[in-house]
Amino acid sequence: MDLFDYMKTKNEESTAPLAARMRPETLEEVIGQEHIIGKGRILNRAIEADKLSSVIFFGPPGTGKTTLAKVIAASSKSDFMQLNATVAGKKDMEEVTTKAKENLGMFARRTILFIDEIHRFNKGQQDYLLPFVEDGTIILIGATTENPYFEVNNALISRSLVFELKPLDMDGIKTIIRRALKDEKKGMGIYDADMDEDAVDFLADIAGGDARQALNALELAVLTTERSEDGKIHITSEVMEECIQRRNVKYDKEGDNHYDTISAFIKSMRGSDPDAAVYYLARMLYAGESVTFIARRIMICAAEDVGLADPAALRVAVSAAEAVHQLGMPEARIPLAEAAIYVASAPKSNSAYNAINSAMKYVEEHPAYDIPAYLKVGSYKGAQDLGHGIGYKYAHEYDEHYVKQQYLPDETVNERFYIGGMLGAERERVERLNKLRKCDTIIK
Repeated sequence: MDLFDYMKTKNEESTAPLAARMRPETLEEVIGQEHIIGKGRILNRAIEADKLSSVIFFGPPGTGKTTLAKVIAASSKSDFMQLNATVAGKKDMEEVTTKAKENLGMFARRTILFIDEIHRFNKGQQDYLLPFVEDGTIILIGATTENPYFEVNNALISRSLVFELKPLDMDGIKTIIRRALKDEKKGMGIYDADMDEDAVDFLADIAGGDARQALNALELAVLTTERSEDGKIHITSEVMEECIQRRNVKYDKEGDNHYDTISAFIKSMRGSDPDAAVYYLARMLYAGESVTFIARRIMICAAEDVGLADPAALRVAVSAAEAVHQLGMPEARIPLAEAAIYVASAPKSNSAYNAINSAMKYVEEHPAYDIPAYLKVGSYKGAQDLGHGIGYKYAHEYDEHYVKQQYLPDETVNERFYIGGMLGAERERVERLNKLRKCDTIIK
């Protein structure tokens, strides 16, 4: 590093956002993630012994993925290089691997390559790294907000240890806030600011486990608040509300949080918990999820999980979807909530879901058996010469508008695809069917 590089680095350090300046430099300074870096844990031991193998960190923003990579870089004798997958191209990757091969061949020194947002690399880019990771030329540290088992090649996954980072708890966020407020070298200590406990609690709560979010808001609060008569900057909860007006919700409409939240929403409706259903609905709406997507999922749940136990549930869900189309947000939240509560509160039956799946599987695995002749169309010229339609019993001509008659093909006559439930409106339906099935004579 020459004088100009040194000065550039120092200038960047002094002008960087608070969250970057306060980034921990040692494992001891890291807050949270004790489940992977606590004393005696495998990652802790590997870092301290400088024996790290390739790893992938995944978790929400602001949980310390980049921080851990920097800590590893600071504690290792290996060369450290960094790429961001959102902007890195083939040339960048070739430069890194060429340098890594030189380090290993000429100096017997390993290279740690940190790739932020590694899920942004396409399959070809990920495959390019494989031989260098496999032969040890590169020790890969990948960071991603997405589940790597969905977004990263299986070959890379199999050659790496995967660690999930959790959102920081409120106590952890509070510690980070207080540390940044008092630190005179890297933090806001030189501004002589103090912060009410209510403000600390508010910021720690609304940051949603994201340390970066909390520090960005703290920096804005200190830099934009005028000094009081006593010469100090006083940060109150009212000041913090202005600096972070919207709660941080971990939700990416194309990522894990999208799938996890909609999964929890559906399972809450299926599990007959309307409070949980409305809670997850609110999270999705707050994060800007598509209301038409939500409406479709409610319709599916009404058909799949409520089904014939309360056929009105599907009508409510369909009506809500139509209302959402007509209204848009914010009013669309009301019919969506109505439908979600109705579906969650309704008795449950998946008999229709099971019936069609069972029938589809049977059709896939068996020939298309001949339909009984008397069920075939008998109204066209020559149909009766083929026996089509002859012998069909018209149900409405019989008592209770029912006559025992075989409708399945002969080869399938003993199959039962519909196994009715005994909850809600379906009980009466099942009891009637059971009564009809007890008739002795089948008319063919």
